Amino acid sequence: MTTNFGKTKEGADVTMYTLKNSAGMEVDIISLGATLRAIRVPDKDGNVRDVLLGYDTPAEYQDVRGYLGAVIGRNGNRIANAQLTIDGVTYQLEVNDNENNLHSGSDGFHTVIWKEAEADDKHVVLTYHSHDGEQGFPGNMDVSVTYTLTDAGEVVLDYKATTDKTTVANFTNHAYFNLDGHESGSAESQKLEILASYYTPVVDGKAIPTGEIASVSGTPMDFRQMTEIGARINDDFDQIQFTGGYDHNYVLDKADGSLQLAARAHSDVSGIQMDVYTTCVGVQFYAGNYVGGQTGKGGVAYEKRQGFCLETQYFPNSVNEKNFKQPFLAPGETYESTTKYCFSVM
Repeated sequence: MTTNFGKTKEGADVTMYTLKNSAGMEVDIISLGATLRAIRVPDKDGNVRDVLLGYDTPAEYQDVRGYLGAVIGRNGNRIANAQLTIDGVTYQLEVNDNENNLHSGSDGFHTVIWKEAEADDKHVVLTYHSHDGEQGFPGNMDVSVTYTLTDAGEVVLDYKATTDKTTVANFTNHAYFNLDGHESGSAESQKLEILASYYTPVVDGKAIPTGEIASVSGTPMDFRQMTEIGARINDDFDQIQFTGGYDHNYVLDKADGSLQLAARAHSDVSGIQMDVYTTCVGVQFYAGNYVGGQTGKGGVAYEKRQGFCLETQYFPNSVNEKNFKQPFLAPGETYESTTKYCFSVM
């Protein structure tokens, strides 16, 4: 189903697409930022809960920092000193996070109106043409994201991109989940498992990886078994203190390019479980440490750690870090990745 979601501050129309399945799930996507706006899931008692943080108007998505539910590109996460070098040419990007570039800057893919290529009750394909030099990156890029809702309760995101110059292709979705419902307060009591034995530590005050790939063993970073998000979030551990809680990239144990289980989250209150599959090498776990002072859907006040993110992507600053797999796309190549959020009741 397609409806009008209103207009941007500049007067552009924003379309909302609602996908439905036979199990009573619904997913809303808006054309502004190709944004996941809502995921409505029946809980263990059959009551429907919207497990995604979001807003009621286009202007709120434009005004409020946080990237709620948006597609991020050309590069997800941080680039140190807002610079990268391709084929001997150094490109200067916008400085919007200390001295770094975060999520490609203020004119990232989260700010633009995506065009509809296909749409029905089960899937929608949205496309965007990014011109050479946009955000400071080289090359004309054509990118698409396909959202599919299956009858098995899977929300599938398929990304695809091509370019006419070597450039960066590192897309993610910045959805904030709360499995008790977006209006239910802190998600710290919800449980999380991340299938990663290693993570990438960051520099204090910059959130840029040091280049080290460190073991999670014996640290609060270890989510190899189901653990409450808030159980160790205030521990006296340098990496936790550096970022005010969890905001770190995890090195997935199984990252061979095929679709693999990366993480799972569960709520004892709602009974809702979410399994996350991806073809990507890493997942950024962000516990919503700086959510707060925002008014979300239905006038709900969003507070600190009201939602958590599991952003599937290349590692932060991978464009500059030779120790990491690098996210460069050349002419004649096609970037493709898939992430799948699978919802069930346990």
